[in-house]
Amino acid sequence: MSTSYRQFGDTGDLPRLITALDARTLVFDVEPLVADWDGTQEALDRGVTAVLSLVAKIPCVGAVCFSTNSARRPVVLPAVPGIEVIYMVSARKPLSIGSYRRLPLPGVVIGDQVLTDGLLARRLGYSFLHYRPPHAGPAGPRLLDTTGQLARPLIFRR
Repeated sequence: MSTSYRQFGDTGDLPRLITALDARTLVFDVEPLVADWDGTQEALDRGVTAVLSLVAKIPCVGAVCFSTNSARRPVVLPAVPGIEVIYMVSARKPLSIGSYRRLPLPGVVIGDQVLTDGLLARRLGYSFLHYRPPHAGPAGPRLLDTTGQLARPLIFRR
């Protein structure tokens, strides 16, 4: 399977991008797309619900996986008719890929870091939608982003 790369900054573009890829599985990085790094539990819960409301309207989607290298999790994982919803904590992205193998193809990883989310997409043979948020995050993610931008041409050749 061919891996494609595309940047976006407006989450309102996601339905169109996902539909164009005809993706059956969506893997969402949690921070900062679903909830900010330093956000509250309530913000995480609202973010998960908002993402699921957005993707429930996309007919090709059969599975949504929220994947984070952190230990935070929502209080309740909402159910969406016709869509398998899972949430992975301490996911060890991009090293651990076994849990993703059973999800339907084709898939797309949606996240902000080339060196974690992008490499996960590459290892799975998924497309990568690279979220470029309009605001700067904490120092650690900014440094990882800078390094990822240098590595991007090696990971995603045109």
